[in-house]
Amino acid sequence: MGNLKVYGVAGSRAYRTLWMVNELGLDYEHVPVHFGDGSARTPEYLAVNPNGRIPAIDDGGFKLWESMAINLYLAKKHDSLCPKTLEGEAQALQWSFWAITELEKPALAALMHRLFLPEHRRDPKLADEGEQQLQEPLKVLDDALAETGYLVGSSFSVADLNVASILSWARLARVDFSAFPHVKRWLEAALHRPAAVKAAPRRPG
Repeated sequence: MGNLKVYGVAGSRAYRTLWMVNELGLDYEHVPVHFGDGSARTPEYLAVNPNGRIPAIDDGGFKLWESMAINLYLAKKHDSLCPKTLEGEAQALQWSFWAITELEKPALAALMHRLFLPEHRRDPKLADEGEQQLQEPLKVLDDALAETGYLVGSSFSVADLNVASILSWARLARVDFSAFPHVKRWLEAALHRPAAVKAAPRRPG
């Protein structure tokens, strides 16, 4: 197997995969394909991901897209951050799919309408609705974390990384986590891991 290539920019869903490859200590080539400048629509990139979205990887000729699938694959391949039992692996899948279904859309709405969109296009009502829609899943997450402080077993795994990477958007959007102390503590710790800090997009200024 040849060199691992990670396509995408840190200020996107590719952050999840950049965090994972740093967490695993892998050698990789970062190809900064961007969703906004046309580079995700070039024939070269469409040969890696025909959807024209980021992230994607080329792992020595094996091409894979969808950030959660990539991270679960890398964890299992390198036998690190991957739960060791079938049940644990199923829970990691569960939490990863759950995060996409329950957290991503409202977290993104809060982020776009509080931070990323130009001022004249922001709608505070949509941002507040996003935060409101997060309340129920955050309660589910808080209850799960109350047991061991982690989502699967008693140590940090791909499940924690995948879910925390989505909630990093909510944190940037200044969503209030004070009613969810277990989530707040867990998220702070996860996003301060050296690999997460290394992968994070550089804020201007």
